[in-house]
Amino acid sequence: MITVADLSMQFGKQVLFKGVNLKFTDGNCYGVIGANGAGKSTFLKMIDGTLDPTRGHISLGQGERLSVLSQDHFAFDELTVIDTVQMGHTELWKIKHEKDALYAKPDFSEEDGIKAAELEEKFADMDGWNAESEAAILLSGMKIKDGMHYKLMKELSGKEKVRVLLARALFGKPDNLLLDEPTNDLDLETVMWLENYLGNYEKTVLVVSHDRHFLDSVCTHVTDIDFGEIRLFAGNYTFWYESSKLALKQQQTQNKKAEEKKKELLAFISRFSANVAKSKQTTSRKKMLEKLDFSKIQPSTRKYPGIIFNPERKPGNNILQVTDLSKTLKGDLLFSNINFSVEKDEKIVLLSKDSRAMTAFMEIISENDQPDSGTYEWGQTITHSFLPLDNSEFFETEETLIDWLAKFSSDTSELYLRGYLGKMLFSGEDIYKKCNILSGGEKMRCMISRMMLKYANVMILDTPTNHLDLESIQALNNGLKSFTGNIIMSSHDHRLISSICNRVIEITPKGAIDKLMPYDEYILSEKIKQQREEMYK
Repeated sequence: MITVADLSMQFGKQVLFKGVNLKFTDGNCYGVIGANGAGKSTFLKMIDGTLDPTRGHISLGQGERLSVLSQDHFAFDELTVIDTVQMGHTELWKIKHEKDALYAKPDFSEEDGIKAAELEEKFADMDGWNAESEAAILLSGMKIKDGMHYKLMKELSGKEKVRVLLARALFGKPDNLLLDEPTNDLDLETVMWLENYLGNYEKTVLVVSHDRHFLDSVCTHVTDIDFGEIRLFAGNYTFWYESSKLALKQQQTQNKKAEEKKKELLAFISRFSANVAKSKQTTSRKKMLEKLDFSKIQPSTRKYPGIIFNPERKPGNNILQVTDLSKTLKGDLLFSNINFSVEKDEKIVLLSKDSRAMTAFMEIISENDQPDSGTYEWGQTITHSFLPLDNSEFFETEETLIDWLAKFSSDTSELYLRGYLGKMLFSGEDIYKKCNILSGGEKMRCMISRMMLKYANVMILDTPTNHLDLESIQALNNGLKSFTGNIIMSSHDHRLISSICNRVIEITPKGAIDKLMPYDEYILSEKIKQQREEMYK
């Protein structure tokens, strides 16, 4: 349990929030959301004690342990993987080393024996004898194979380190768990494992994430940082998002009677409660329904980009034909024998256990790279627009944002370009920012503006939600759902894939697994799982 009392945080004249009083209780997972700069990570740092509040205090339940997902990928480089995980339970690790040091003494005394016995009792009470096996189970869940458990952390790749640090945070089932972007650099299977793990976690969890499906899967409550306040809502992210939209709609219809508004809200809550899979979320919403103060539901102050892709012409019958494509990178066979054709109205998600394969494939069909063998051919009516994984080369310039965008437009008037930049939340003097100082999120919004200006009828998107905040991801999702052309994309965003794509193509070293079916059906199929295992052997 975490208790927040009269909490305020201010940086100079900027007030993030003030007078916050909240209680986070066992058995619940709280998704912390807010616009960029609202103070999500700051709030977590105040809870873990690395940042002092301007006013107020935060306390844990008596004797409770707090665990935090470390963001320092180099802090444990000289330690083994298994030790890094076990060190997540600092008290247990301290006791283990204390007793080991006593037993190693050459002049082990009677006093040492009494002390060792006390430590052994504490160690057993903490289930210390099962610590290594528990650490190994967590690592297996994170797809860190047994042979890697006794390697040094510095021998692991960046993505492997992320998984170990997550296992470290979860180790020992802490009473209070803080996770800041835990799904970053995790593949979809590991994210599913984490969703299941947290869905059954009976302690207190606070999580910051831009993954909407993840938040919906694990959260019983949303902690919204907005209006200079931190407010708590029962339900997951989608419930919060839809209720905020409903509140805005009702605000815009001032002539509607209060009783009609209340009836609309009740119907809305009832519909969401009926669709909840997890029983604890259902219970939370039923309780909220009984206590709900309808006047407190209000629109968010968030700003959502306007992402609208308008094809200049409809695609014809011939979209794309891929024949026997193969590609090797640094001696690794990424894919071979890839054959498929794209039909009208198909929205395709590309999958692979090796993310380099998806990127290489999209670079090839976007005409930025060559395959080792094979061919591809676009239909005569097709214009395609590509969002690459790495956009850094586009912004190695001191051009202003508006001059940069003008390079991709037939109409270079400031008024016209301002319209597209405005849709992506660049207003006023923002359009004169230098390209080489833009943040990752700003660069992605510029790249999306560039795509909108092309009026293409095929979108090729390599991990399009990277660096975007929740508002931009939601806007992108809505824009792609409305797009009337074809889509070929890769993504770690479960919601984006499942709400848009109707075909799955997994590219492997032995060929393609090609299924015209919803994504959720694909990943849950045991038959396809067996086929995938064969293709990667």
